[in-house]
Amino acid sequence: MHDAGPSIELVLDGQPIRVSARGSVAGALLEAGVAWLRSSPRTHGPRGAFCFMGVCQECAILIDGRLQQACLVTPRAGMTIERGGAP
Repeated sequence: MHDAGPSIELVLDGQPIRVSARGSVAGALLEAGVAWLRSSPRTHGPRGAFCFMGVCQECAILIDGRLQQACLVTPRAGMTIERGGAP
């Protein structure tokens, strides 16, 4: 991370990962090198955050057991994130 400020640990697909505590879950994951958030329902190809403002819903993933847009959720320590299978 490049001067991302304080970091926190959350759980991504059952594995701990350190991310920036600032911004959104989508941004923190991207900054940590995680670009793939879900698979396309039709082609099963990798999908990631696109608009980063809650319009496109490309970043909808399970956060703490609820389907949420990762670009609209602030990361917090201990949060669990499930992407739902490999791309």
